[in-house]
Amino acid sequence: MAYQVIEGGVTAPKGFTAGAVYAGIKSRKKEKPDVAVLYSEQPCACAACFTTNKFCAAPVILGREILKKGKARAIVINSGNANAATGEQGILDAKLVETETEKLLGLGEDEVFVCSTGVIGQRLPVDKVLDGVRRVVPNLSADKGTEAAWAIMTTDTMRKESAYELALSGGTIRIGAMAKGSGMIHPNMATMLAYVTTDAKADSADLQRMLSAAVDKSFNMCTVDGDTSTNDSIFLLANGASGVEIKTEEDKAALAGLIEYICIDIARRIASDGEGATHLIEVESYGLPTEHDARLVAKSIAGSMLFKAAVFGRDANWGRIMAAAGYSGADVDPTRADCIIKSAAGEVQVMKDGFGTDFSEEKAKEILTEHDITIIVRFYQGDGQAKAWGCDLTYDYVKINGDYRS
Repeated sequence: MAYQVIEGGVTAPKGFTAGAVYAGIKSRKKEKPDVAVLYSEQPCACAACFTTNKFCAAPVILGREILKKGKARAIVINSGNANAATGEQGILDAKLVETETEKLLGLGEDEVFVCSTGVIGQRLPVDKVLDGVRRVVPNLSADKGTEAAWAIMTTDTMRKESAYELALSGGTIRIGAMAKGSGMIHPNMATMLAYVTTDAKADSADLQRMLSAAVDKSFNMCTVDGDTSTNDSIFLLANGASGVEIKTEEDKAALAGLIEYICIDIARRIASDGEGATHLIEVESYGLPTEHDARLVAKSIAGSMLFKAAVFGRDANWGRIMAAAGYSGADVDPTRADCIIKSAAGEVQVMKDGFGTDFSEEKAKEILTEHDITIIVRFYQGDGQAKAWGCDLTYDYVKINGDYRS
């Protein structure tokens, strides 16, 4: 795939602008932007995936309806308040933000997605959100994507953004992405909030197929704490401003491949930036009867609280790894299992053919001192394989979530 990373800015695609301001959604010791707007100068074909949580937030309910039309022009995002578990009033509040933003941007009905993230169960301060939108709209710019990426953060410690160029048969297109996510991450569709924009010209149905496939390989294999959020949403918007149309099967495959790459990169960043995390954990499972079995094993290990705690303590407690594989629901043969723990410091095989090996605890501790840790499990039962991402469990995770609302 001929793509190139673009340094700086998440609104690199032609025809997209962004902006953000501080509107005081949630009182903070240090002010940071908390209302952001993404805008396209041209109508966009769009795709999206949303949380499967039954207590989904009002913006998710509204977004599903807007998505049915397959076209949109803008997205308003606020942090500090999730507008979840707010009943019919929450939906009315989200709709008011949508309609007022459409007026400010001179758009038609159902052309603005609304997204929220933050505290659950509190009514959205609509006046503050709209005050923020009114101040952002006149100052939208192609170089303010980074401000928007900052605005959508809650407990994140770093912005998650990227931009790429992709050479296709009809010319070169650009793709920008930004996301937020650090806690309440165990998606069953996507991540907390993620946005992918491109200046390619594409069909909404094609975009939806690409996005759904990418989400399944990336965000659906990412876990921080086992909690599926009420607000999980990911959007893919294509405005065609480059003039390059995605028509051939080769071009569709290339775009789909880059979208998957972007989603996996963001999923890894979210796991790495898990609340209080000191390690990124990548789990690779091989040799399972089916891919489904491999996915169950990989995600079960990545999400094991006992194993996450062991990684934090630099303890190569491989029994916790294999126990997680055993209760994953996958068809595994415990007599044919290998397990390897590796990092930039080297690797140790801790299990072979279903038995523990005589490995160096000192070397294992050295390996587990690195930030990025890889766990490889192999079962020799078939061709099924998968990857999942997670992080360690630390004291800071409890501290962060013990006073999240304050």
